[in-house]
Amino acid sequence: MITIYTDFKSPAAYLALKPTLALLKEFGVDCKWLPYTYNAKQEIVPPQNPNETKTETHFRIRAKLRRETHLRYAGVQNTPMTFPNVPGSTDIALAALLAVERNPIPFVEAAFKSYWVDQADLNDAQTVLELMNAHGHAVSAEDLGEALEKLPAHQLAAEEAGIVDAPAYVIDDQIFIGREHLPWIRSILKEK
Repeated sequence: MITIYTDFKSPAAYLALKPTLALLKEFGVDCKWLPYTYNAKQEIVPPQNPNETKTETHFRIRAKLRRETHLRYAGVQNTPMTFPNVPGSTDIALAALLAVERNPIPFVEAAFKSYWVDQADLNDAQTVLELMNAHGHAVSAEDLGEALEKLPAHQLAAEEAGIVDAPAYVIDDQIFIGREHLPWIRSILKEK
């Protein structure tokens, strides 16, 4: 069993989706998808300011290079990816993960595509309910609201467990933060 913490607005989690699904399929591993609210402020590339401090210059250049790296990796994967001008909240879609009772993967794939390709608002209940219904999850607005109320407690539990970013993977009580650990996770699964 692998527990996967994700946020649909995390570019690293989006780019980890294809290799993660391939890994799950290759080894026939059960997984549990849980929400982790990613801090997307680091993805904002501020405009250059002629009076910026060295710290501000460093932050701007780092954010720009991080974005370019994500886009290059998306190109290698042949994965369409458009960064929004301002990262949107995905709390309602993350709460939906708590309301899904069976295979969440079709919803997870659709939510990532909706955010990164279609630029959909995943903090809009109607949008999220339509995605869920389109992928076989009959969830009511009330169910979604109840799940949204539970989201802060799940975030706190994840942080207390040592989750600090998305994507994060937990296998055999080991925590792996980031998609770069998928080869290591593959080697663990091979040994099982």
